[in-house]
Amino acid sequence: MDIGLVLQTDPPADLLVERMERADGMGFTHGWTFDSVVLWQEPFVIYSRILERTRDLVVGPMVTNPSTRTWEVTASLFATLNDMYGNRTVCGIGRGDSAMRVAGRKPATLDRLGRAMRAIKDLAEGREADVDGAAMRIPWVRDGALPVWMGAYGPKALSLVGRQADGFILQLADPYLTEWMVKAVRAAAVEAGRDPDEVKVCVAAPAYVTDGSPEALAHARDQCRWFGGMVGNHVADLVSRYGEHSGAVPEELTDYIRAREGYDYSHHGRADNPDTAFVPDPIVDRFCLLGTVAEHKEKLERLREAGVDQFAVYAMHDDVDGVIDAYGSEIIPAVS
Repeated sequence: MDIGLVLQTDPPADLLVERMERADGMGFTHGWTFDSVVLWQEPFVIYSRILERTRDLVVGPMVTNPSTRTWEVTASLFATLNDMYGNRTVCGIGRGDSAMRVAGRKPATLDRLGRAMRAIKDLAEGREADVDGAAMRIPWVRDGALPVWMGAYGPKALSLVGRQADGFILQLADPYLTEWMVKAVRAAAVEAGRDPDEVKVCVAAPAYVTDGSPEALAHARDQCRWFGGMVGNHVADLVSRYGEHSGAVPEELTDYIRAREGYDYSHHGRADNPDTAFVPDPIVDRFCLLGTVAEHKEKLERLREAGVDQFAVYAMHDDVDGVIDAYGSEIIPAVS
Protein backbone atom coordinates (compact mmCIF):
# COMPACT_ATOMS: atom_id res chain seq x y z
CA MET A 1 0.00 0.00 0.00
CA ASP A 2 1.23 3.50 -0.86
CA ILE A 3 1.15 6.17 1.84
CA GLY A 4 0.54 9.82 0.97
CA LEU A 5 0.68 13.00 3.04
CA VAL A 6 -2.00 15.72 2.90
CA LEU A 7 -1.20 19.21 4.22
CA GLN A 8 -2.96 22.54 4.03
CA THR A 9 -1.15 25.37 2.27
CA ASP A 10 -1.07 27.59 5.32
CA PRO A 11 1.77 30.09 5.52
CA PRO A 12 4.66 29.80 5.85
CA ALA A 13 4.95 27.75 2.67
CA ASP A 14 8.56 26.89 3.52
CA LEU A 15 7.38 24.75 6.43
CA LEU A 16 5.06 22.75 4.19
CA VAL A 17 7.86 22.25 1.65
CA GLU A 18 10.23 21.09 4.39
CA ARG A 19 7.67 18.56 5.63
CA MET A 20 7.07 17.24 2.12
CA GLU A 21 10.82 16.94 1.57
CA ARG A 22 11.13 14.94 4.79
CA ALA A 23 8.16 12.76 3.81
CA ASP A 24 9.78 12.02 0.45
CA GLY A 25 12.88 10.78 2.21
CA MET A 26 10.82 8.59 4.56
CA GLY A 27 8.96 6.67 1.85
CA PHE A 28 5.74 8.63 1.39
CA THR A 29 4.75 8.30 -2.27
CA HIS A 30 2.38 11.25 -2.69
CA GLY A 31 2.23 14.82 -1.42
CA TRP A 32 -1.25 16.32 -1.52
CA THR A 33 -2.73 19.67 -0.48
CA PHE A 34 -6.19 21.17 -0.30
CA ASP A 35 -7.08 23.62 -3.09
CA SER A 36 -9.28 26.43 -1.78
CA VAL A 37 -7.42 29.59 -2.68
CA VAL A 38 -9.45 31.88 -0.42
CA LEU A 39 -8.90 29.72 2.67
CA TRP A 40 -5.27 28.79 1.91
CA GLN A 41 -2.37 29.83 -0.30
CA GLU A 42 -2.28 28.99 -4.01
CA PRO A 43 -1.04 25.38 -4.18
CA PHE A 44 0.44 25.22 -7.68
CA VAL A 45 3.10 27.79 -6.81
CA ILE A 46 4.07 25.63 -3.84
CA TYR A 47 4.05 22.39 -5.88
CA SER A 48 6.94 23.75 -7.93
CA ARG A 49 9.04 24.18 -4.78
CA ILE A 50 8.09 20.72 -3.49
CA LEU A 51 9.00 19.05 -6.77
CA GLU A 52 12.30 20.92 -6.92
CA ARG A 53 13.31 19.67 -3.48
CA THR A 54 12.08 16.06 -3.69
CA ARG A 55 13.12 13.08 -5.76
CA ASP A 56 10.18 10.67 -5.99
CA LEU A 57 7.14 12.39 -4.49
CA VAL A 58 4.09 12.74 -6.76
CA VAL A 59 2.17 15.93 -5.94
CA GLY A 60 -1.31 17.24 -6.56
CA PRO A 61 -4.46 18.75 -5.11
CA MET A 62 -6.98 16.91 -2.96
CA VAL A 63 -8.96 18.28 -4.64
CA THR A 64 -9.14 20.97 -7.31
CA ASN A 65 -12.38 21.71 -9.19
CA PRO A 66 -13.66 22.64 -12.66
CA SER A 67 -14.59 26.23 -11.80
CA THR A 68 -11.90 28.10 -9.86
CA ARG A 69 -9.60 28.07 -12.88
CA THR A 70 -10.45 27.56 -16.53
CA TRP A 71 -9.71 24.05 -17.76
CA GLU A 72 -6.84 25.05 -20.05
CA VAL A 73 -5.19 26.94 -17.17
CA THR A 74 -5.42 23.88 -14.89
CA ALA A 75 -4.08 21.62 -17.64
CA SER A 76 -1.21 24.00 -18.43
CA LEU A 77 -0.25 24.20 -14.75
CA PHE A 78 0.05 20.41 -14.54
CA ALA A 79 1.76 20.14 -17.94
CA THR A 80 4.33 22.79 -16.99
CA LEU A 81 5.18 21.04 -13.74
CA ASN A 82 5.42 17.70 -15.55
CA ASP A 83 7.70 19.17 -18.19
CA MET A 84 9.96 20.64 -15.51
CA TYR A 85 10.02 17.65 -13.13
CA GLY A 86 9.19 14.55 -15.16
CA ASN A 87 5.50 13.67 -14.90
CA ARG A 88 5.29 13.72 -11.10
CA THR A 89 1.82 15.21 -10.69
CA VAL A 90 -1.67 13.84 -10.17
CA CYS A 91 -4.91 15.77 -10.63
CA GLY A 92 -7.28 15.14 -7.74
CA ILE A 93 -10.57 16.80 -8.63
CA GLY A 94 -14.13 17.15 -7.36
CA ARG A 95 -17.15 19.40 -7.66
CA GLY A 96 -15.58 22.15 -5.57
CA ASP A 97 -17.15 22.16 -2.12
CA SER A 98 -15.13 24.59 -0.01
CA ALA A 99 -13.43 26.42 -2.89
CA MET A 100 -16.75 27.42 -4.45
CA ARG A 101 -18.97 27.84 -1.41
CA VAL A 102 -16.55 30.05 0.49
CA ALA A 103 -16.64 32.33 -2.56
CA GLY A 104 -20.45 32.36 -2.62
CA ARG A 105 -20.81 30.10 -5.66
CA LYS A 106 -22.27 26.64 -6.12
CA PRO A 107 -20.14 23.53 -6.76
CA ALA A 108 -20.06 22.25 -10.34
CA THR A 109 -22.53 19.71 -11.66
CA LEU A 110 -21.31 16.18 -12.29
CA ASP A 111 -21.82 16.74 -16.02
CA ARG A 112 -19.46 19.71 -15.96
CA LEU A 113 -17.00 17.81 -13.78
CA GLY A 114 -16.93 14.90 -16.22
CA ARG A 115 -16.30 17.19 -19.19
CA ALA A 116 -13.59 19.06 -17.28
CA MET A 117 -11.78 15.85 -16.30
CA ARG A 118 -11.66 14.74 -19.91
CA ALA A 119 -10.47 18.13 -21.18
CA ILE A 120 -7.81 18.64 -18.49
CA LYS A 121 -6.36 15.16 -19.01
CA ASP A 122 -6.35 15.45 -22.81
CA LEU A 123 -4.76 18.90 -22.80
CA ALA A 124 -2.12 17.97 -20.21
CA GLU A 125 -1.20 14.88 -22.24
CA GLY A 126 -0.93 16.78 -25.51
CA ARG A 127 -4.23 15.90 -27.16
CA GLU A 128 -6.90 18.19 -28.55
CA ALA A 129 -9.81 18.79 -26.18
CA ASP A 130 -13.21 20.44 -26.15
CA VAL A 131 -13.16 23.34 -23.69
CA ASP A 132 -16.70 24.66 -23.35
CA GLY A 133 -17.31 24.21 -27.04
CA ALA A 134 -13.91 25.41 -28.28
CA ALA A 135 -11.41 22.96 -29.76
CA MET A 136 -8.05 23.46 -28.10
CA ARG A 137 -4.60 21.89 -27.86
CA ILE A 138 -1.45 22.85 -25.95
CA PRO A 139 1.21 22.59 -28.69
CA TRP A 140 4.32 22.42 -26.50
CA VAL A 141 3.32 19.33 -24.48
CA ARG A 142 5.59 16.35 -25.15
CA ASP A 143 5.13 12.95 -23.49
CA GLY A 144 2.85 14.38 -20.81
CA ALA A 145 1.05 12.04 -18.41
CA LEU A 146 -1.62 13.17 -15.96
CA PRO A 147 -3.65 10.69 -13.90
CA VAL A 148 -7.01 12.20 -12.91
CA TRP A 149 -8.43 10.97 -9.59
CA MET A 150 -11.92 12.02 -8.58
CA GLY A 151 -13.36 12.55 -5.10
CA ALA A 152 -16.84 11.11 -4.59
CA TYR A 153 -19.42 9.84 -2.10
CA GLY A 154 -22.86 9.60 -3.78
CA PRO A 155 -24.03 6.97 -6.30
CA LYS A 156 -23.95 9.21 -9.38
CA ALA A 157 -20.49 10.50 -8.52
CA LEU A 158 -19.20 6.98 -7.82
CA SER A 159 -20.55 5.93 -11.21
CA LEU A 160 -18.67 8.77 -12.91
CA VAL A 161 -15.46 7.70 -11.18
CA GLY A 162 -15.86 4.15 -12.44
CA ARG A 163 -16.71 5.23 -15.97
CA GLN A 164 -14.01 7.84 -16.45
CA ALA A 165 -11.46 8.55 -13.69
CA ASP A 166 -8.01 7.02 -13.27
CA GLY A 167 -8.47 6.93 -9.51
CA PHE A 168 -11.03 7.27 -6.72
CA ILE A 169 -10.46 9.52 -3.70
CA LEU A 170 -12.61 8.69 -0.67
CA GLN A 171 -12.33 11.02 2.29
CA LEU A 172 -13.04 8.62 5.16
CA ALA A 173 -11.31 5.52 6.48
CA ASP A 174 -14.23 3.31 7.51
CA PRO A 175 -13.51 -0.16 6.07
CA TYR A 176 -17.20 -1.06 5.66
CA LEU A 177 -18.11 2.14 3.80
CA THR A 178 -14.88 1.94 1.79
CA GLU A 179 -15.73 -1.57 0.61
CA TRP A 180 -19.30 -0.48 -0.28
CA MET A 181 -18.09 2.46 -2.36
CA VAL A 182 -15.22 0.62 -4.03
CA LYS A 183 -17.70 -2.03 -5.18
CA ALA A 184 -19.89 0.71 -6.70
CA VAL A 185 -16.91 2.22 -8.53
CA ARG A 186 -15.77 -1.14 -9.86
CA ALA A 187 -19.28 -2.08 -11.00
CA ALA A 188 -19.52 1.17 -12.97
CA ALA A 189 -16.10 0.52 -14.51
CA VAL A 190 -17.15 -2.96 -15.65
CA GLU A 191 -20.39 -1.59 -17.09
CA ALA A 192 -18.36 0.97 -19.05
CA GLY A 193 -16.10 -1.76 -20.46
CA ARG A 194 -13.09 -0.83 -18.34
CA ASP A 195 -10.81 -3.01 -16.26
CA PRO A 196 -11.91 -2.14 -12.70
CA ASP A 197 -8.45 -2.87 -11.34
CA GLU A 198 -7.10 0.06 -13.37
CA VAL A 199 -9.03 2.51 -11.17
CA LYS A 200 -6.74 3.25 -8.23
CA VAL A 201 -8.34 3.74 -4.81
CA CYS A 202 -7.08 6.34 -2.34
CA VAL A 203 -8.58 6.68 1.13
CA ALA A 204 -7.75 9.97 2.88
CA ALA A 205 -8.39 10.69 6.55
CA PRO A 206 -6.75 12.12 9.67
CA ALA A 207 -4.22 9.88 11.39
CA TYR A 208 -3.07 10.46 14.95
CA VAL A 209 -0.59 8.13 16.68
CA THR A 210 -0.97 7.71 20.46
CA ASP A 211 0.74 5.82 23.27
CA GLY A 212 -2.36 3.71 23.87
CA SER A 213 -3.59 5.54 26.96
CA PRO A 214 -7.25 6.60 27.29
CA GLU A 215 -6.14 10.20 27.79
CA ALA A 216 -4.14 10.21 24.56
CA LEU A 217 -7.03 8.68 22.63
CA ALA A 218 -9.44 11.31 23.97
CA HIS A 219 -7.04 14.05 22.87
CA ALA A 220 -6.61 12.48 19.42
CA ARG A 221 -10.39 12.33 18.99
CA ASP A 222 -10.74 16.01 19.83
CA GLN A 223 -7.96 16.90 17.39
CA CYS A 224 -9.61 14.94 14.56
CA ARG A 225 -13.32 15.54 15.26
CA TRP A 226 -13.32 18.29 12.62
CA PHE A 227 -13.12 15.59 9.96
CA GLY A 228 -16.55 14.20 10.88
CA GLY A 229 -17.92 17.70 10.44
CA MET A 230 -16.31 18.06 7.02
CA VAL A 231 -17.59 14.69 5.84
CA GLY A 232 -20.99 15.51 7.34
CA ASN A 233 -21.17 18.55 5.10
CA HIS A 234 -20.90 16.30 2.03
CA VAL A 235 -23.31 13.78 3.53
CA ALA A 236 -25.90 16.50 4.13
CA ASP A 237 -25.79 17.23 0.40
CA LEU A 238 -26.42 13.56 -0.36
CA VAL A 239 -29.34 13.39 2.06
CA SER A 240 -30.91 16.47 0.47
CA ARG A 241 -30.69 14.79 -2.94
CA TYR A 242 -31.55 11.18 -2.18
CA GLY A 243 -33.30 11.20 1.18
CA GLU A 244 -32.10 9.72 4.45
CA HIS A 245 -33.54 6.23 3.93
CA SER A 246 -33.46 5.93 0.14
CA GLY A 247 -30.93 3.11 0.05
CA ALA A 248 -28.84 5.12 -2.41
CA VAL A 249 -26.38 5.96 0.38
CA PRO A 250 -25.63 3.62 3.32
CA GLU A 251 -27.36 4.64 6.54
CA GLU A 252 -24.05 4.00 8.30
CA LEU A 253 -22.90 7.17 6.55
CA THR A 254 -26.00 9.30 7.06
CA ASP A 255 -27.25 8.49 10.56
CA TYR A 256 -24.82 10.65 12.50
CA ILE A 257 -25.67 13.98 10.83
CA ARG A 258 -29.18 14.24 12.31
CA ALA A 259 -27.89 16.60 15.01
CA ARG A 260 -25.92 18.69 12.53
CA GLU A 261 -26.97 22.37 12.53
CA GLY A 262 -24.73 24.01 9.94
CA TYR A 263 -21.18 24.53 8.74
CA ASP A 264 -18.86 27.55 8.76
CA TYR A 265 -16.29 27.27 5.99
CA SER A 266 -13.93 29.71 7.71
CA HIS A 267 -13.03 26.78 10.01
CA HIS A 268 -12.89 24.17 7.21
CA GLY A 269 -10.29 21.48 7.90
CA ARG A 270 -9.34 22.97 11.27
CA ALA A 271 -9.00 21.17 14.59
CA ASP A 272 -10.75 24.11 16.28
CA ASN A 273 -13.84 23.88 14.05
CA PRO A 274 -16.83 24.79 16.28
CA ASP A 275 -19.34 22.99 14.01
CA THR A 276 -18.36 19.49 15.07
CA ALA A 277 -20.02 19.01 18.46
CA PHE A 278 -22.58 16.73 16.79
CA VAL A 279 -19.86 14.25 15.75
CA PRO A 280 -19.78 11.35 18.27
CA ASP A 281 -16.63 9.48 19.29
CA PRO A 282 -17.57 6.28 17.37
CA ILE A 283 -17.72 8.25 14.11
CA VAL A 284 -14.29 9.79 14.77
CA ASP A 285 -12.92 6.31 15.45
CA ARG A 286 -14.50 4.85 12.29
CA PHE A 287 -13.61 7.67 9.91
CA CYS A 288 -10.04 8.29 11.14
CA LEU A 289 -6.97 6.26 12.13
CA LEU A 290 -6.36 6.79 15.84
CA GLY A 291 -4.32 4.82 18.36
CA THR A 292 -1.03 3.00 18.63
CA VAL A 293 1.24 2.11 15.73
CA ALA A 294 -0.08 -1.46 15.91
CA GLU A 295 -3.67 -0.22 15.66
CA HIS A 296 -2.80 1.88 12.61
CA LYS A 297 -1.21 -1.12 10.91
CA GLU A 298 -4.25 -3.29 11.66
CA LYS A 299 -6.70 -0.79 10.21
CA LEU A 300 -4.54 -0.19 7.15
CA GLU A 301 -4.61 -3.92 6.49
CA ARG A 302 -8.41 -3.89 6.67
CA LEU A 303 -8.48 -1.00 4.19
CA ARG A 304 -6.12 -2.89 1.89
CA GLU A 305 -8.51 -5.85 1.98
CA ALA A 306 -11.34 -3.46 1.03
CA GLY A 307 -9.45 -2.54 -2.16
CA VAL A 308 -7.40 0.49 -1.11
CA ASP A 309 -4.16 1.21 -2.98
CA GLN A 310 -3.14 4.33 -1.06
CA PHE A 311 -3.84 5.79 2.36
CA ALA A 312 -3.29 9.55 2.45
CA VAL A 313 -2.61 10.93 5.94
CA TYR A 314 -4.50 14.12 6.75
CA ALA A 315 -1.94 15.78 9.04
CA MET A 316 -4.13 18.60 10.30
CA HIS A 317 -3.82 18.62 14.06
CA ASP A 318 -1.32 19.50 16.79
CA ASP A 319 1.15 16.68 16.03
CA VAL A 320 1.90 16.98 12.32
CA ASP A 321 5.59 16.15 12.66
CA GLY A 322 4.90 13.32 15.08
CA VAL A 323 2.58 11.53 12.67
CA ILE A 324 5.00 12.04 9.75
CA ASP A 325 7.81 10.52 11.82
CA ALA A 326 5.73 7.61 13.13
CA TYR A 327 4.49 6.70 9.66
CA GLY A 328 7.92 7.11 8.09
CA SER A 329 9.83 5.10 10.68
CA GLU A 330 7.36 2.41 11.73
CA ILE A 331 4.25 2.17 9.55
CA ILE A 332 5.44 2.66 5.97
CA PRO A 333 8.13 -0.05 6.24
CA ALA A 334 5.44 -2.47 7.46
CA VAL A 335 2.70 -1.76 4.89
CA SER A 336 4.54 -0.77 1.70
